[in-house]
Amino acid sequence: MRIAVFGAGAIGGYLAVKLHQAGANVTVIARGAHLAAMRERGLTLKSEGSETTVRLACTDRAEEAGPQDYVIVTLKATGLASAAPQIAKLMGPETALVTAINGIPYWYFHGQEGPWRNRTLESVDPGGKVWAQLPPRQAIGCIVYPAAEVVLPGVIEHTYGNRFSLGEPDGSKSARVEALSQMLAQAGLKAPVRASIRDEIWVKLWGNLAFNPLSALTGSTLERLAFRPDLRAVAHAMMEEAQTVGERLGAKFAISIDKRIDGAGEVGEHKTSMLQDLERGRPIEIDALLGAVVELAELSGVSTPLCRAILALVRERARGAGCYPG
Repeated sequence: MRIAVFGAGAIGGYLAVKLHQAGANVTVIARGAHLAAMRERGLTLKSEGSETTVRLACTDRAEEAGPQDYVIVTLKATGLASAAPQIAKLMGPETALVTAINGIPYWYFHGQEGPWRNRTLESVDPGGKVWAQLPPRQAIGCIVYPAAEVVLPGVIEHTYGNRFSLGEPDGSKSARVEALSQMLAQAGLKAPVRASIRDEIWVKLWGNLAFNPLSALTGSTLERLAFRPDLRAVAHAMMEEAQTVGERLGAKFAISIDKRIDGAGEVGEHKTSMLQDLERGRPIEIDALLGAVVELAELSGVSTPLCRAILALVRERARGAGCYPG
């Protein structure tokens, strides 16, 4: 099985090492000092008290790798549009594109019955350029739960979690998604195939759309946002608005808002990815996490005044830090 991991940073590097150990033919697409270190010393994974270094094919030129069976994209949502032409060079007619990216995916309305069938979303795919370059019929949804960090160029530290939920946009248990699930299981990872992948996308997004922007605005950790009553109330109200949007679009929420908040708070004194990116001056995933929810609310006729207000505030906070060019 030929697998390319595009954007082999923390999560991508973790996946690449595990899949290589399971016998997959893995190529990583990376750049900069991280790529240079992998070429010189290999890719090192620190996980569960052990350290493993593997030698992988690695390049910053996708055309050198050629068409793959699977392309797993582990970029930040902000990087997908600019990377799409390179990703397309890894795609053959039967290649599966696995979108292991936070937030609402560009293919969200692909094949869905109803008034928004095959509609693109400006917040995640301006002008529909990604849709045009990476045909959504080839996409497989993937929800990422592990936490990992690039601690040094070429060195990944995995801290918790090993689940990557998978799902076809049409809900089928296709041969290609089953084969990928089995390969990930051989790699020691949990990879359940979901019939309703959009439901799980919403449940993960539910917390991210509230906690990430609020952390960027306040500098607070997950534990404080979840368990300080005034901050929890704001997150709860944002999630209520988002649940109405998701349900209007047909999503089902299997847990309560309070349970979702409690689960986030149990992570402890952890800074969200958006806060970490803001502090480091990196582009932040505002639009895929919250902008898309507000756009979907407008499409479906749902009022989301608090989400709209927080979106405006966090965009301005990010502009001031040079982290939001939109």
